[in-house]
Amino acid sequence: MDYKNTGSIRIFMRFYKNHIGLFLLDMICALLVAAVDLTFPYISKMSMERYLPENEYKTFFIVMVIMVCAYIVRAFLYYIITYWGHRMGVYMEADMRTELFTHIEGLSFRFFDKHRTGQLMSRVTNDLFEIAELAHHGPEDLLISSITIIGAFIILCGVEWRLALIVFAVIPVFVIFTIILRKRMADASVKVKAKQAEINASIESGFSGIRTAKAFANEEMELKKFEDTNKAYVESKRGYYNAMAIFHAGMEFALPILSVLVIMVGGYYIMHDTLSYIGLVTFSLYVSSFLTPVRKLVAFVEQYMAGMAGFRRFLEIMRTDPEITDAENAHVLKNVKGDIRINDVSFTYKESNGHKLPQAEVLRHVSLEVPAGTTLAIVGPSGGGKTTLSNLIPRFYEVSEGSISVDGYDIRTVTQKSLRQAIGIVQQDVFMFAGTIYENIAYGKPDASMEEIIEAAKKAELHEEIMQMPEQYQSYIGERGVMLSGGQKQRIGIARIFLKNPPIIILDEATSALDSITEIRIQDAFDELSKGRTSIIIAHRLSTVRGADKIAVIDQNQVMEYGTHNELMALHGEYEKLVNAQTIS
Repeated sequence: MDYKNTGSIRIFMRFYKNHIGLFLLDMICALLVAAVDLTFPYISKMSMERYLPENEYKTFFIVMVIMVCAYIVRAFLYYIITYWGHRMGVYMEADMRTELFTHIEGLSFRFFDKHRTGQLMSRVTNDLFEIAELAHHGPEDLLISSITIIGAFIILCGVEWRLALIVFAVIPVFVIFTIILRKRMADASVKVKAKQAEINASIESGFSGIRTAKAFANEEMELKKFEDTNKAYVESKRGYYNAMAIFHAGMEFALPILSVLVIMVGGYYIMHDTLSYIGLVTFSLYVSSFLTPVRKLVAFVEQYMAGMAGFRRFLEIMRTDPEITDAENAHVLKNVKGDIRINDVSFTYKESNGHKLPQAEVLRHVSLEVPAGTTLAIVGPSGGGKTTLSNLIPRFYEVSEGSISVDGYDIRTVTQKSLRQAIGIVQQDVFMFAGTIYENIAYGKPDASMEEIIEAAKKAELHEEIMQMPEQYQSYIGERGVMLSGGQKQRIGIARIFLKNPPIIILDEATSALDSITEIRIQDAFDELSKGRTSIIIAHRLSTVRGADKIAVIDQNQVMEYGTHNELMALHGEYEKLVNAQTIS
């Protein structure tokens, strides 16, 4: 679907396609409901003009029984409309949510750098709720209202065309009034959605950081931040409710005035013997039938504003393109040996999608070679660009200048999936999913057997600790692994890599949360895993990188020194300073 070059309404209508059966059922039932609503005033007129005056009592009661049956059917039709119509709306909402979630997952890291989790959650949940209501009630209310209004107009013209013209002269007033307030309500509704997203972000941040808040006794500060966001949301609602109140007040004035006008003008015609009392009663009943769909249209306008506000925010994300995409002729990287070449690479965070990002150069003209099966250690002070470089290799970000190749292929010419399948990454901050230890280790290879998972845990020096837990591998670890220690979380991350068994390994401070004894044991496992594989190790503890084939010292966003441990020590430069500093400490 081309979201950028397709109109909003056309995109919205496309979601009916997969549920056309339910949509047609909803519309047919709505059509029958409108027919029943139009029939009753006509039957009332016939009863007062013919059946009762002419003593056709049998026919009268038969017609009344038919009307009772018709209203029973009407009630059943409304059950179908309500139940199956809402289900259709929910199905459409689920389809949109699936497309939105899929699209968000395909967006690049920079998108997530500048969007808070709570705000994205609001886009995927709250914003789509009103869309489901609009998808169900919108077409149904429009159909019932349109048929009822048109049918009532035709019948009213037959009763007294002059009165009918007076009634329908009010419709343009409704239309103009609605158009004037529509934009105000739409803009106000979008602001409400945005503030609601901010509240969700504030709640998500507050709950995620609750332990930090308690550790610093800053609960009151967090509450103040939430209250400020909450007040902003309330203020945004004021504008929306003001526009809605003006709209409803106008409608509630105009609609009853219709009845007054009918009685007043109809009374005038009765006085001049141009309209009968029965005609006026019939006309009044049809005016009531006319007012009901008008009220439905009024409710539809409000629903349309809320639903389309959410849909506009849905389209805003869907029309956001990933900054990193596969080339049109991208090929799958197969039989990876792991030969990596970093050629004159520079990287700068630039403006993206209207968001200003820092312009500082993170990497400047970096060139490194990591032959297949060798180990490259990257060391240096914090902020020098080490982690950024490790993020460029799997193409989480795009290089600003230069190129990176794997087995001689520029990574921009291969599919992202095949590239990342060939790389195993253990980061400094290992993310844990809310679930069991088994599920979190298996993330490295979803179809792994229990034996493979246990073997991976053993290599990560974690199996014995798992077996001491109450539920062992089925132990629940809490949100983001809160029930585990930092070392246990990192070892689960390491176990994932053992399970994935990729030809290229990137270890970004992978042992930083481990004690010295466990780190030595893990290092032995890493040495075994690294055999025949390409390894890139980013480390602050230089004791873990001495055996690397090559060591690169990155500082001030560039490679300052490059060589083996002995070669770098002989230079008496930055590397030696780092070694001496850790030895003294």
